[in-house]
Amino acid sequence: MQASPRLLLVLMLLVSDEGTWSRGAPMPTERGEVGAAAVDGKIYVVGAYSGVTNANEAYDPATDSWQALAPLPRSLNHVCAVGVGGVLYVIGGFDPRTGNRPVDSTYVYDPGADSWAARAPLPTPRGALACAAVDDTVFAIGGAGPSGDTGANEAYDPLSDTWRADAAPMPTPREHVASAVVDGRVHVLGGRSPSLGLTATSHEMYDPLANAWTAATPLPTGRSGIGAAVLAGRIHVLGGEADRTFEQNEAYDPLSDTWTTCAPLPTPRHGLGVVAVGDAIYVLAGGTRPADTRSNIVEIFRLPFN
Repeated sequence: MQASPRLLLVLMLLVSDEGTWSRGAPMPTERGEVGAAAVDGKIYVVGAYSGVTNANEAYDPATDSWQALAPLPRSLNHVCAVGVGGVLYVIGGFDPRTGNRPVDSTYVYDPGADSWAARAPLPTPRGALACAAVDDTVFAIGGAGPSGDTGANEAYDPLSDTWRADAAPMPTPREHVASAVVDGRVHVLGGRSPSLGLTATSHEMYDPLANAWTAATPLPTGRSGIGAAVLAGRIHVLGGEADRTFEQNEAYDPLSDTWTTCAPLPTPRHGLGVVAVGDAIYVLAGGTRPADTRSNIVEIFRLPFN
């Protein structure tokens, strides 16, 4: 029996909302609590909580292949990574050699030279923070510092190699958060803190032009150790950790301030890299169970008709 045009339309809309998953080539090393970002179409995954803690490996979506590169200058985990101006910035994190104390380091990696250089230190040492680039400014937001969870919001100018501490702090201090930028505004989502527990639903949006924060519709499934990326104008929040690892893939539409449930992450993970390149979101590495676990899994999410 042939389906009616109306039924076909409904089915198409359901598939479009849910999306599909496929597998990519596995990472050369198994890792968790990584930083990940794209530079010129390639995805760089750096650091780890255990195992190869200074690893730097690049994934090329065009060839579905990996390359081992110059390692981080020091062993780090829970870093944030962001690509700006053709280079990769790796900011903050925890140093396993000091019992995982937060660090203030800022490193820049030049893919053309396969080399690292130190830059001006982060004013507030912290790990498990969020980083986001708006135009040519990098914002480092939240995280766990020497005195506990913080709402610190500090802005880095790559051209002058200077940090500013005059950006408005995030209203809800937390760590293990995710961030994404849509229309020049930074969304910071989820996370954890002593007062919020491991499953914060917080969703706060920072406008650099107004230097002000506003609250947005909370994350439907509270979780920490998450990743986020923008695809087709929506922010997808993936994975996470509490008493279990999460498979949730929830998408936020800034235009309607609403959330949609999408096809779940095939392998639930936390401390993972989540990066959008082209028409896909790449979910890389991460722990398959709570606490210190790691994987080399690469799973790729696409929206049909995208």
